[in-house]
Amino acid sequence: MSCFLYVNPYKNCSGICVCVLNCVFLLFHEIQSNSFHSKRAEDLKRDILKQAADLGKELPTVLLIHQMDGHEGAWTILPLMRDFSVTYGRNSSWIFFCEEDTRIQVVKLLETLGRFDGSKEWFLGKALYDEESTIIHHYAFAENPTVFKFPDFAAGWALSIPLVNKLAKKLKSEPLKSDFTIDLKHEIALYIWQRGEGPHLTPVPEFCTDDVNSYKVEHCATTFSNFLPLCGEPVKKEDVFVAVKTCRKFHGDRIPVVKQTWEREAALIEYYSDYADISIPTIDLGIPNTDRGHCGKTFAILERFSNHSSPRTPWLVVVDDDTLISIFRLRKLLSCYDPNEPVFLGERYGYGLGTGGYSYITGGGGMVFSRIAVQKLLASKCRCYSMDAPDDMVLGMCFSGLGIPITHSPLFHQARPMDYPKGYLSHQIPVSFHKHWNIDPVKVYFTWLAPNTEESFNGKKVRYNREDL
Repeated sequence: MSCFLYVNPYKNCSGICVCVLNCVFLLFHEIQSNSFHSKRAEDLKRDILKQAADLGKELPTVLLIHQMDGHEGAWTILPLMRDFSVTYGRNSSWIFFCEEDTRIQVVKLLETLGRFDGSKEWFLGKALYDEESTIIHHYAFAENPTVFKFPDFAAGWALSIPLVNKLAKKLKSEPLKSDFTIDLKHEIALYIWQRGEGPHLTPVPEFCTDDVNSYKVEHCATTFSNFLPLCGEPVKKEDVFVAVKTCRKFHGDRIPVVKQTWEREAALIEYYSDYADISIPTIDLGIPNTDRGHCGKTFAILERFSNHSSPRTPWLVVVDDDTLISIFRLRKLLSCYDPNEPVFLGERYGYGLGTGGYSYITGGGGMVFSRIAVQKLLASKCRCYSMDAPDDMVLGMCFSGLGIPITHSPLFHQARPMDYPKGYLSHQIPVSFHKHWNIDPVKVYFTWLAPNTEESFNGKKVRYNREDL
């Protein structure tokens, strides 16, 4: 009887076989070879092996996904289903997925899985749902979005092997189309139910996202560490250069929001536009504004950072003029990354990953570069195929070609708080949100992103309710 543990940093998972229960465990969500995430994966692996040893059972085989075949789209899981089926389809009962900060009580998890008949098709997890239809889910189930449930990866989720085998067979006859991966947890649930002709998600109360120290976790097989990573002192303000992309038509409404909210957190900040406005001030890079992508402008920013900023400034952050970001929290997060490594950090999306595509950092949530990453990119001569090409996707293609991995953090957000399930945001300390549509962006900043829950704004103390935003 064998059992396997897959580990995929940034998020984690674990596994062990006890009695007659065979299982494959996958530390899931981000294939990241970055040294910070690799170490966290190894720490989780050791914890699982210790739990297995304490049980007196045969130790599981532990595999780290980022050390496997280097499949660009492995973090999207579905491209791996056929391999799972071939390798483990006959001698295992479950595949369990979770994230890097998920904590697992192995005995309790196995007891929980043991309640379900592993010879049948099961899709288990903690259920999330949209209260309103949202752009990040392509406005799916617009009439009643609450009817469709999808798993909170932080709590862990499981597929029975019969379902894995079914999905593998389906994927063999109908390969994944070349398309976008935006919110994987929703898209996997949708594929399993619609394309895979599998079951809906079955909610499992033992899969939890409460903190391990909470009084609520006595019944939990999994818990989640709700914290902002900090690996020493936050990086200095002067070590982070912030570039804001804007254009003349937004100088009057978007830039004032930046100045009222997070600009005060940045020691080094410049605004790049198609018009030099000394009142802001903005810098005209000589790149005309485009209505679609902004590849030309972004690469001009990278060139300027490389050639004109202090070489002692290790980090560059590129944001849109309607990005709301906590530089204070970002400085804490960056303490966990080595600026001597080529780091490209933010919220990861994918394009065509089922057919050999690439991952990229979506620009609206903010793109963070180490100086060495910028230098390697510019030295490669990989450039925009047109001035109005999507800058984030071009950067993804370039870094993929250079073999520089995307570093994902779920704390960056391409959309507004209202576009995400409340249960998903409840265990996050976010770094950014994007877009000003139908919201008060100042309220959103002081509610979700300000250094303190109460902030002095125009001489007054303000407090906002997240439920209203």
